[in-house]
Amino acid sequence: MADRVYNVLFLCTGNSARSILAEAILNKDGEARFRAYSAGSQPKADVNPFALRVLSRFDYPTDGLRSKSWQEFAAPAAPVMDFVFTVCDNAAGESCPVWPGQPMSAHWGVEDPAAVEGADFEKEAAFVEAFRYLKNRISTFASLPLTSIDKLTLGAKLRDIGRSEGSTFGHGKAS
Repeated sequence: MADRVYNVLFLCTGNSARSILAEAILNKDGEARFRAYSAGSQPKADVNPFALRVLSRFDYPTDGLRSKSWQEFAAPAAPVMDFVFTVCDNAAGESCPVWPGQPMSAHWGVEDPAAVEGADFEKEAAFVEAFRYLKNRISTFASLPLTSIDKLTLGAKLRDIGRSEGSTFGHGKAS
C-alpha cells in the first residue's frame, strides 16, 4: 500500500518568486510524499524570470509553473490541503480564505528576492539565497515523521522551521 501523499500550499502576495521556488523544490524533493502548490493573494501576470533561471540552474523543473490566485485553492473542486505555509510577511498578515480540511499552517517568511535592485548578478544572487533558505526548510519539513507525531508537536516544529536561518520572523506577523 502506498504512503499517503500530503498536499502543501505555499502562499505569497504575488506568487511570482518565493512561493514558486517552494512549490518547485517540494515537488521535486518530496515527490513521493508531497504534492506542492503555490498561490498569491494578488498574483502577478508572470513568474519572475530569475525564479525560473535559478530553478533551472539547480535542475528543478519549471514546466507548468504559473502565478495564480489563492482563490483557486479555496474553490470546492480544489485539492484539500494538509499544510499551508506563507513565505512572505505580507501574505502572513492578510486574511486568507478558509481552506477546506483545516490544514496546519505556519509562517516561513523569507526576504523578497524580487525586491532586490541592481545588476542581474545581484538579483540572481538574491534568488539563490531565497532558494537555499527555502530548500533547507523544505528538507527539514519533509524529514518530519508526519504519521507518528502529534498535532501540537507538529505545529511547534512547523513554526520552528519558519524561524530558521534567513527568517523574517519578527519583521512581520507570524501565524
